[in-house]
Amino acid sequence: MKRCKWLDTSKDDYVRYHDVEWGVPVFDDKVFYEFLVLESAQAGLSWYTILKRREGYRKAFSGFSPDVVSKYDNSMIEELMNDSSIIRNRAKIEAAINNARCFLEVQEAYGSFSNFIWSYVDGHPLDKRTIEDMPPATTTLSDNIAKDLKKLGFKFLGSTTIYAFLQATGIVNDHDLDCHCRLTRN
Repeated sequence: MKRCKWLDTSKDDYVRYHDVEWGVPVFDDKVFYEFLVLESAQAGLSWYTILKRREGYRKAFSGFSPDVVSKYDNSMIEELMNDSSIIRNRAKIEAAINNARCFLEVQEAYGSFSNFIWSYVDGHPLDKRTIEDMPPATTTLSDNIAKDLKKLGFKFLGSTTIYAFLQATGIVNDHDLDCHCRLTRN
C-alpha cells in the first residue's frame, strides 16, 4: 500500500494518523480548535513529537474545549508549565489560551469556526497538487489566513503553521498523488 513519502512507516501511531486522520475534511469546531493548539505547539518541532503528546494536550487543555480554555488564568498557566505531558513553552501555552478566546469570537461572528475557515475555499477542499514534489511550506492561502487570524488577535499561527493546519484538517488535500488516501478519498 503506497503512502505519502514523508511518512515514517516504522511508527504505527504515525501511520494510523496518516491513514485515518490527516487530510480528512473537518467540520467540527472542537476538532478545529484541537488542531490549532497542536499545530501551534508543533512550531519548531516535528509533528511526531506533538502526536506522541496528544493525549497530554487533550487533558491539559480540557478536551480541547475553547469555552473552558478561554477561562484559564495565570495559576493554570503555571500548572501547565509544570506538566511534562505537553511542550512546556510559555508562549505556546499562552497562545493556546488567547486563541481560545479569539476562537469563541470567530464562532460568535460567523456562527462557527468551521463556517469561517471553509469560506476561504468556498466550502470545498483544495486539491491542486499535480506533481510528486513535496508540498509547499506556505501558500498564498495560508499567508492570507494567517494575516486575517493575526488581525483577529490569534497568536503563534504564522503561514507555515496555518498551512500545516489546512493540510491536517483536509481543507487542502496534499497526499502524494499515488498515496492510497488520495486515491480512496477522491
